[in-house]
Amino acid sequence: MTFSKAANLLRVADMATSRYDGIRLQDVTDEFGCDHRTAQRMMRAFEAVFPQVSVTEDNQRRRRWHLPRSDPRWLQAQGLRDSELAALEMAEKRALRDGALEDAKNTRALRDRLLAAMPASHARRTEADAEALLEAQGFASRPGPRSVTNMELLGTVTEALRAPWELKLSYRGADDPRPRVRVVQPYGVLLGVRQYLVAKPVDGNQVMRRFRLDRIEEVSITGQSFARDPEFHLDSFAALSFGSYHSDEEYGEVTWRFAPEAAETARRFVFHPNQSASDQPDGSVLVRFVASGHLEMAWHLYQWGNQVEVIAPKELRELVEAYRRSDFPSLP
Repeated sequence: MTFSKAANLLRVADMATSRYDGIRLQDVTDEFGCDHRTAQRMMRAFEAVFPQVSVTEDNQRRRRWHLPRSDPRWLQAQGLRDSELAALEMAEKRALRDGALEDAKNTRALRDRLLAAMPASHARRTEADAEALLEAQGFASRPGPRSVTNMELLGTVTEALRAPWELKLSYRGADDPRPRVRVVQPYGVLLGVRQYLVAKPVDGNQVMRRFRLDRIEEVSITGQSFARDPEFHLDSFAALSFGSYHSDEEYGEVTWRFAPEAAETARRFVFHPNQSASDQPDGSVLVRFVASGHLEMAWHLYQWGNQVEVIAPKELRELVEAYRRSDFPSLP
């Protein structure tokens, strides 16, 4: 058996193990881009190499192959590749860097569970190989300015989100000379240049709002649980804004025109999750979306110099017009 065929069978085993109801021939043809007859030959070879596989038929007489997850022979045969372990460690470090403590904790737990299930000698060798790979590669980094993360505060917020528990904040708003105590129901965190807690105040109008994490001086869990609003979706809430700041007064349609010289670069950007882009006859690109946050838009648009023109809204066009430069040596 050639190396490529062996690697393909290991990939089939991955698929057959990870899917609760097993895989069909169609799954194999989709994965490897092969025809039906080749997929049949692959599955006959798969049955020979992994005799513990379970083969069943559905009500349309289509065969399904499922590999038991608890079978130690599969884990010994497959193991955890050094590149896969390195990827898990890189994901953990990225999560820590971004302040996503729960993601980092879960990634580390997954890594430890996989290593614990492997034979000791294989696990030690895989860890050593992964360390060498990380040393050679480094881990993915996010350059540029970012706010300092209060890890203790984020840990408390994460614990409250998981339960969920109400939080008591000592919060200093932009116009507050002294911090005020507020009790809120947390729904999520927005991570970016500025980090915000998305929460619903218990008192007042109970409208969902953002609380800047750097303005929270103290935070504690009240021990009072609450029922989350099933209609609330964090991604939809975040999409109301261009960045992390939101203003109802500024919310509306935004249209930018990127010059022909910048069009190719602009097409590779996702400026907003709900954007639409259209090519123009002169080679320029129009990007449209609906959001708020004119100041954060202006910060971003400055990087494009005079290669972008604000068509709408009028307030944003006036904000950036005096700062469009022609001497930037490159585009973002």
